[in-house]
Amino acid sequence: MIERRALLGGFALLGAFAVSGCATTGLRRAFTSDAEPVRRLMRLSSERAFTWLVQPDGFWTSPVARIPLPVLFTRTGATNSRKLRSADFRMKLQRQLNTIASQSAVVAAPLVAQAAKQVAIPDPAEVLGGGRTAATTLLRKAMGPALVNAMLPDMERAMQQTGDPTLGEAIAALKGVTITDAAHALALEADNAIWYEIGSAEAAIRQDPAPTGDSLLIATFKAA
Repeated sequence: MIERRALLGGFALLGAFAVSGCATTGLRRAFTSDAEPVRRLMRLSSERAFTWLVQPDGFWTSPVARIPLPVLFTRTGATNSRKLRSADFRMKLQRQLNTIASQSAVVAAPLVAQAAKQVAIPDPAEVLGGGRTAATTLLRKAMGPALVNAMLPDMERAMQQTGDPTLGEAIAALKGVTITDAAHALALEADNAIWYEIGSAEAAIRQDPAPTGDSLLIATFKAA
């Protein structure tokens, strides 16, 4: 699994990771009108990602998807609470938010799976011959804020029902901040984290497609 910094570079500098011109030309000839390899890549990448993320500590244990403490809780001057400034308390809060994200990722998984089946792929060869997160980037752009909107209600309910007082204490220490605000901040972070994990899975499949057992993907990326 690739590191978070490297993955972010993959999203930001998509063109920099293109395969050689010769290989790209071959892919264009073979797959210009065939979107199936791209869809399989999207599907298997997202399945691999969500299999990890929906575990109780999925986000927390991921090298690329661990969610940092949202800015909402880290703004200087937002609170005089010594507890919220405590490194131990902040770590506990971060862990709790990552746990909530893992629970809410369950509602995001089928949305990504469905989008992978339906997303328009105007130039499959460009995606296959593009950067190591090219398919993930295309899928994420097509889905927009769909995952944030889907996870937000679930996260808000989880925050209201949690038996752990850490989050409540943190929100109470912040002026004008509500559970809805906290849920929205977490949903935005979780959305990023999910796409980082899917992108990481895509990069791994491109590098070594054999473990997928998918003969079409194996042939595609071995040829590249």
